[in-house]
Formats: sequence, C-alpha cells, structure tokens
Amino acid sequence: MEVVGKIIQVLPAQEGIGRNGNPWKVQPYVLETLDQYPRKVHFEVFGEERIKQNPCDVDQLVTVSFDIESREFNGRWYTSIRAWRIQQGDTTQAAAAAPAAPAAAPAQPAAAPAAAPVESTPVNVDPFDASAGDGTSDLPF
Repeated sequence: MEVVGKIIQVLPAQEGIGRNGNPWKVQPYVLETLDQYPRKVHFEVFGEERIKQNPCDVDQLVTVSFDIESREFNGRWYTSIRAWRIQQGDTTQAAAAAPAAPAAAPAQPAAAPAAAPVESTPVNVDPFDASAGDGTSDLPF
C-alpha cells in the first residue's frame, strides 16, 4: 500500500535488544495526507539499515510504501504501519496520478490505553417518546 503526504513530525527513535540478543531500532514518523480532508498517519521504519536508506525531515513531501499488521496481546488488538520504502521529493504529480489510494488509519501505539466502550441506544426505541424513558426527563413536554 502507499500513502502520499507531508512529514509533520519526526518522533524519537527507539532501540533495544531482542529476546534473541540482536539489537533493533525503529524510527517513528507522523505524515499528513494531501487529501481534501487531510488525515494524520503514524508509521514506523524498522531496522537501522532501512532508517539510513530512508531519511525524512519535517515538511518534506514523500510517498510511503508500507505494510499494515495487527496483532492481539492480552485481549486487545494493536495495529502497526511499517514502511519499507520512502520516496522523497515533490510527489504531487504522483498523488494526482493515483487519487484513489485510500489513506491508512493511524496506528495505535502499544502503550496507549484503549478507548472507553461506547454505549449504544437500543434499536427500535423512539428517542422522542417520553414513555420509552425512565420518567426522569426534565423536559417541559
């Protein structure tokens, strides 16, 4: 998949040692699409060699090729967007040539708390019917 946009944030790189003893490094970015209603996309470049091959700066126009992966941990699902190629430069011509490419949803970081559950209104209940409620309404009619 691909998304075209402008880098609006370069977040601090993270690095560590994996379970197998190998070092790893990941560089996260935030991109804003060039659509009529711009969306923000958080993506990561994984691996020190890929980070060196794909450097990005704030306000730079790019086309990001990426893979999306979701995984479950302790009953919760997390999604990551991993870039495997970043084409730099003026990408407005590429965006005009392929306007049908959908923007990806932002990834949910592993440390982010889950959103509170949304309460739904029962189906087939008229919200304007006073007899359907519990009678505690303070409306004058």
